[in-house]
Amino acid sequence: MTLSLGVTVAVCIAAIAHASWNAIAHAITDRWAAFALVAAGGAVGGAVLIFVAPPPGPASWPSLGISVLLHLAYNLLLMLSYRLADFGQSYPLARGTAPLLVAIAAAVLLGEHLAGPQIAGVIIVSGGLVAVALLGRGGARLHVPAVAAAVGTGVCIAAYTMVDGVGVRASGSPIGYIAWLMVLQGIAVLGMAVLVRRRKLWPAVRPVWVRGAFGGVLSLIAYGLVLWAQTRGPLAPIAALRETSIVVGAIIGAVLFRERFGHPRIAATVVVLIGIGLLNLSPS
Repeated sequence: MTLSLGVTVAVCIAAIAHASWNAIAHAITDRWAAFALVAAGGAVGGAVLIFVAPPPGPASWPSLGISVLLHLAYNLLLMLSYRLADFGQSYPLARGTAPLLVAIAAAVLLGEHLAGPQIAGVIIVSGGLVAVALLGRGGARLHVPAVAAAVGTGVCIAAYTMVDGVGVRASGSPIGYIAWLMVLQGIAVLGMAVLVRRRKLWPAVRPVWVRGAFGGVLSLIAYGLVLWAQTRGPLAPIAALRETSIVVGAIIGAVLFRERFGHPRIAATVVVLIGIGLLNLSPS
C-alpha cells in the first residue's frame, strides 16, 4: 500500500501542473472564457491521444459518464469559489477537503485500508492544506458562501477521484480512459459555456485563447498522471499527495497575485511536508 518512487514523482509533477492551470484560469478575468479554453485545450489533447491509445474497456464507460457529470459540477463550483474568494484561499480549501473523504470512501467501498502512518499522513496533509487556506488572513472574516463553494468543490473532487479510480482500473487502457474523459468533459464544459454566454463568449475568449489552451494541456497532463498513478497505488495516499498542489497554488497566489502568504502559512506548509513523509512509512 506504499507509493513507489515513480508514482510519487509522477503525482508531484501532476500537482505542479494542476496548480499552474488553475492559476492560469484564475488570472483570466472572464471565468467562463477561462474554463471553456481549458476544457477545449484538454479536449484537443485528448482527441490526439484517442488515435494513439487503445480505447477503454466497456466496463469503464459507466464511470466515464458519471465522471463527466461530476467534473461539470466541479467546474461550476470552482468558478463560483474563484469569484467569491482569493485564489490562495479558495484553491487550497477546495483541494484540502478531498483527501480525507477519499480515504474514508476508499476504505468503505474498495477495502483499501491504510496502515497507521499513512492514516496519520492523510490527516496531517489534509489539515495542513486547509490551514494554508485559512491562515494568514490578517484577521479578515471568513466569507461563508466562498467557504461553502470551496467545500462543495472538494466533495466533487473526492467523488470523481473515487469514480475515476474505479473506472481507470477497469479500463485496461489508462491513456485511453483519460483521453475520452478529457474529450467528453471538454464538450460538456464548452456546451455549458456557449449556453450561458452565447455571443459574448468568443469576444472574451479571443484575447486569451493561447493562455487558456495551454492551461488545458496542463490539465490533461495533471490528471493523466494521477489516473496512471491510481492504477499503481491506493487512492487515498495518491489523493493526498496530489493535493500538495495547494502549497504550489498558495505560493503562486503570493508571487503572481500579491496575495498574503505569511508565517502561519509557512508553518502549515511544513506540516504538509511532514504528512507527505508519513504517507510512505507504512510497511508493504
